[in-house]
Amino acid sequence: MKGKFRDLYRELLLTVPSFGWLTFFFIIPACIVYTFAFRASDATGTILPEWTVASLKALFDEATLEIAWRTVWLSVSTMMICVTAALPVAYYMACAPKARQRTLLLFVVIPLWSCFLVRIFAWKVVLHPEGIVKTILVTFGLVDSSTSLLYNNVAVLIVMVYSYLPFAILPLYSAASKFNFSLFEAALDLGASKRYAFYSVFVPYMKPALLTASLMVFIPAAGAYIIPEVVGGKSSEMLGNTIARRIFVDRSLPDASGLALLLSGIIFIPAIVIASLKAASAPRQQRRGIRP
Repeated sequence: MKGKFRDLYRELLLTVPSFGWLTFFFIIPACIVYTFAFRASDATGTILPEWTVASLKALFDEATLEIAWRTVWLSVSTMMICVTAALPVAYYMACAPKARQRTLLLFVVIPLWSCFLVRIFAWKVVLHPEGIVKTILVTFGLVDSSTSLLYNNVAVLIVMVYSYLPFAILPLYSAASKFNFSLFEAALDLGASKRYAFYSVFVPYMKPALLTASLMVFIPAAGAYIIPEVVGGKSSEMLGNTIARRIFVDRSLPDASGLALLLSGIIFIPAIVIASLKAASAPRQQRRGIRP
């Protein structure tokens, strides 16, 4: 009995500080922001004591729904492209010799050492109408000289994939490095092709890591602000940009809080679904004798 209390005390000792930090710096501020969504404000941005749902009704405006839909499809597209591209990279890194693995891992991490804003502005230079990419494409006749590579959804998607691809590679590589490749070799010995063995042996093992990588890419992509602000335009505005404009330009905290509530729903609902799928996949792998 004393041992159980000792273990409980140790768990509380480890959990309470992090839970207190999370409560004070995340849960309480989030509740305050969500409360503002049900309040009114005047022209100066002062929160009034009246309670209203006007900010929530504004979420169903055609313009707001269009921005929300753009946020969803850009985030989902970024997630799918990153995870699809990261899986073979993680497989190659895990199959490489140890010395080469460290070098490849360094190549993945090095871009994260530089300032995020500097990297985004570098892409603005690359995609500039007089930049090298536009010049090459025009030279080979792939695009017209009047085509703009900036300030559109494609530019935002390209830069988002570049920015968040490492967040997909790292968890997939971490899982792939623990994979028992003798199972892959056994499938080949039994007559399976490399492609079939890859999809029937390696990919099922990677399912929890794929879900984790999807979540790690989708969350920052859905809340992106700098990327659509720098390389996008009015037609590429996402919810993060709209929230910033409501705060700093319109000075309407209730409207910004309502949009934040909508963005939280866009993020939390897929997060809960992915977490449920990940929890459901673990027992299946244990029954198969595979440790995720």
